Amino acid sequence: MTADFHEQRVKMVDGQVRTTDVTNVAILSAMLTLPREDFVPAAKRALAYIDEDLEVAPARDGKPARFLMEPSPFARLLQLAGVRSGDLVLDVGCGTGYSTAVLSRLASFVVAVESDSELAGRASEVLASLGCENVSVVEGPLTDGHAAQAPYDVIFINGAVDEVSPALFDQLNEGGRLVAVVGEGNSGWATLYVKEDGLVSRRHGFNAAVKPLAEFRRVPAFEF
Repeated sequence: MTADFHEQRVKMVDGQVRTTDVTNVAILSAMLTLPREDFVPAAKRALAYIDEDLEVAPARDGKPARFLMEPSPFARLLQLAGVRSGDLVLDVGCGTGYSTAVLSRLASFVVAVESDSELAGRASEVLASLGCENVSVVEGPLTDGHAAQAPYDVIFINGAVDEVSPALFDQLNEGGRLVAVVGEGNSGWATLYVKEDGLVSRRHGFNAAVKPLAEFRRVPAFEF
């Protein structure tokens, strides 16, 4: 089975990631070596490398289901962020920790914030088992980020959002980058935000349809 997962990782990178113009060697290497199957429920390990978003936590207690992002848009978002080896990264909505593990191979240190206590616990366990020592998993509201360790050179948001919360922009370092998919379904765009001279500008990267993070839904304004 281990050999089979290795083959699936190679096929994922060669068939899903490289073919969508991801050329960053560090990203490709991390995705080739990290066991994605460890970050999904046991019953779904055989599906760990499929080219679609994969449910890692069912809807419960009024909260929507959570998903592991499809490999291609995930890798393209990482490439858009331009993560460097000395960067401090905030990983928002880390889920079971796969994104945190990949980022740990690219950056100096990763702070992963997760609002679901069960997912946060699972992420901590898996990351520790893989020897990811340059990471810290904290529990809290996703839209709040984690100001205690700000400012961050990169903020990575693991899902589609209606809008980025101001608190996250406040936690960006000068010259820092934030990447997120803004909009849902076919209207979603991978977007790069950059802070320069205290001001945040943005540019579109590529069209992407990924599962939303419910905490970032825009609250409808009351109108007369």
